[in-house]
Amino acid sequence: MNQYDIIKRPVITEKTNIQKEESNQISFEVDRSANRVEIARAVEKIFNVRVAKTRTMHIRGKIKRRGRILGKRKDWKKAIVTLMPGERIDFFEGV
Repeated sequence: MNQYDIIKRPVITEKTNIQKEESNQISFEVDRSANRVEIARAVEKIFNVRVAKTRTMHIRGKIKRRGRILGKRKDWKKAIVTLMPGERIDFFEGV
């Protein structure tokens, strides 16, 4: 599996911004079959940083309703990657 197939997108919310500033942690949506070692190697290779720790969790899709029609969001996997001290990833540098 290619490292760009493992890391799908960064998860950018208020909570992840606080984690980024206080604990040097970045959150990503990752492939559901990827393990911690593959995720850490992919982040190191794509962003040229060193990874200290990786935590993963499965997020269940919520049931959503539009009138009488019920739908479900997709299930996905989230990885929280802790970077080594002194390392950082900037997503919005020029904005």
